[in-house]
Amino acid sequence: MSGLASHAGAVGTERVLSVRDLSVAFIAEGASRQVVSGVSFDVHAGETLAIVGESGSGKTVTALSIARLLSPKRARFEGDIRLAGENLLDLAEARMRDVRGRQIGFVFQEPMTSLNPVMTIGGQIAETLSRHRDLHGPAARAEALRLLERVRIVNAAKRFDDHPHQLSGGMRQRVMIAMALAGHPRLLIADEPTTALDVTVQAEILGLLRQLQRENGVAVLFITHDMGVVAEIADRTVVMSEGRVVETAQTSELLRAPAHACTRLLLSAAPALGELGAARRPMRFPTVDAASGDLISARETADTIETAGAPLLQVANLTKRFALPSGMFAPAKCLHALENVSFDLRRGETLAVVGESGCGKSTLGRALMRLVEPTGGSVRLDGTDILKLKRSALQTVRRNIQMVFQDPYASLDPRMDVGAIIAEPLIANGVIRPRDAREAVADLLRSVGLGADAASRYPYEFSGGQRQRVSIARALALKPKIIIADECVSALDNSVKAQVVNLLLDLQESLKLAFLFISHDMAVVERVSHRIAVMYCGEIVEIGPRADIFANPQHRYTRRLLAAAPSVAPSLQKTRIDTLADEIRSPIHPRGHTPEVREYKCVSADHLVAVA
Repeated sequence: MSGLASHAGAVGTERVLSVRDLSVAFIAEGASRQVVSGVSFDVHAGETLAIVGESGSGKTVTALSIARLLSPKRARFEGDIRLAGENLLDLAEARMRDVRGRQIGFVFQEPMTSLNPVMTIGGQIAETLSRHRDLHGPAARAEALRLLERVRIVNAAKRFDDHPHQLSGGMRQRVMIAMALAGHPRLLIADEPTTALDVTVQAEILGLLRQLQRENGVAVLFITHDMGVVAEIADRTVVMSEGRVVETAQTSELLRAPAHACTRLLLSAAPALGELGAARRPMRFPTVDAASGDLISARETADTIETAGAPLLQVANLTKRFALPSGMFAPAKCLHALENVSFDLRRGETLAVVGESGCGKSTLGRALMRLVEPTGGSVRLDGTDILKLKRSALQTVRRNIQMVFQDPYASLDPRMDVGAIIAEPLIANGVIRPRDAREAVADLLRSVGLGADAASRYPYEFSGGQRQRVSIARALALKPKIIIADECVSALDNSVKAQVVNLLLDLQESLKLAFLFISHDMAVVERVSHRIAVMYCGEIVEIGPRADIFANPQHRYTRRLLAAAPSVAPSLQKTRIDTLADEIRSPIHPRGHTPEVREYKCVSADHLVAVA
C-alpha cells in the first residue's frame, strides 16, 4: 500500500471512531437543507482514513459534525458518532468541551485564521495544556517547548514568544499540530491541512504526521480533495459526493481500480508526475463523460508557438529590491526579491515559473506589468521597453498583457455584477461604447463556458471555478497577447482545476495566447507548460523545455521540488530526500550589496542550469 501504510506501524484493531448513518441538515429562515446523508465509516487506532471529494461534497461538514463544531441552532443531526464507544451527539456541551482537545485534536486548513493573532504561540499551546492536562506555569512552558521541538520548530525556545504573523505558513501549521497533540488525543482530524502550502512544506507536514502517528498510534481522519496526498498518507479512503459516501476501499485498491465515476474524475484530475514522458506540448486533463461515466482520454494540444521573428516578450536582467526598515543601531538592508532574471516568451507559448513561497515568482509577474516598479533591467514587449514608458503610454501597452490572480473572489468587486466587471476594462479603454457592452460581455462569457445570463449575477453567486472563469473572461476582454496567470488554479479542487486548465489550453489554441503560468503545483505545471523556469531566492536557477526539466532535472533545488510533489501512482512516488530539511538561504542583504553575476551551463538545447 502507498503512503502511510508503507511507513507507519500496523493498524490496530481497536475502533477509535465509529460513524453510523450520519445526516446533517442546515436550517435557515425556517427551512432545512440536507448537506450530509447516511454517512458511515470507522477509524481504527494507528490508521489514517482519508475523506475525499470536491467542494460541497460534505466532507468538511462531516468532520465538523464529529467534533460538534456546528451550531445546534443552525444544524440538525441524525445518526451515531461514537468515540471509544461514547455517542458524541448525546453529550452535553460542557462535556463536549472536554472531549475537544483532550480526545479529539483538530488541525484546520488555514492556521492564520485558527491561531489567536494577539497571543504568542507558546502561550496558546500552554493554554491548551492548562485546560486539558492541568499543567500551569513552568510545567506548561516546559511541555509546550517539548511539543514545539517535537514538531520540528527550529530554535523553539526563541520562537516560544513569537506571534503567529512572525512565522511562515509551514511553521504555523506545525504549531497547530503541536496544539492538536497537546491533550494526547485518540483522534486527530486534519481538514485540508496542506492545501495552501508549497509542495516542499506539504511534504514536510505529511512526513511529520506520519512520524507522530507512528510514535503515538493516534487515529487520523484526513480531509482533502488532493488524490496525490491521499496516495501519500491514507490507509483507507472514503469518497463523498453530494453529501453521500459513493465509494470506500483500501487506498491502494481504490487507486488501482476506482469503481465510481466520482472517484475516476478525482483521479483523472490528479495525474502522476512524469506520465507525459517526452511529449513536448501541453496535454489536456482527461475528463469523465457525465452520462456514461467513461473516462475521455486527454489529448495533446496543437502546435501554437510562433518561432519566426523576435520573441513576443524579452526580459533581461530584471531586478527588484525592497528596502527594509532599519533601526537606530541596525544596518540598512534590502530584500532581493528578483535578481538578474532573464527569459524570452514567444506567441502561443506557455512558460511556467515554479518555486516555493518567497522565491520571487509573484513579484516577477507584478514587475512585468509594473504593478511594482523594478529596480533595474528591461522588459520588451514587441520590442518596446515597458520600463521606460510614462504612465500615459503604459496603459495602452497593458492592454496586451493581462493578469489572472489566485483568488478570484478577492480580485472581483463584490458590489458589481459580472457584466459590469467584464465591461469595465472595455469601456475604460474606449474599446466599446456602454450601450454595446451587453453583446460584448455575452460573447466573452460564452468563450469561457458560461452563459450570457451570468452577466446579471454577482461574484458570490458563483462557485470558485466559475469565478475564475469570470476573471479569465475579464482578462480576455482587451484581446491581450500575454496572460500572466498567478497561481490561478491553486485554490481550486482538482476536478475544477482540470476544467480551468483545459479552458486555458483551448483559449491558447484558438487565440495564440502566450501564458506566464506562475505556480507551485508541479502536476499542473507538467500539463500546461512548454517550458519551465525554476526560481530560487529571486533567481532563475534552471530553465528549459518541460520534458527535459522533468526527465533530467539538473539543479538541486529542482530535484527537491520534484521529490516533494505527491503522486497518485505508487510506482512513481519518490522517497523523501534529505534536502527537504535544508534551510532556504536568506534573500536579505545589506543595502548596496551586489551579488555575483550568475553563470549558466548548457545541458542540452534550450536547457540551462545555474552554476553553483
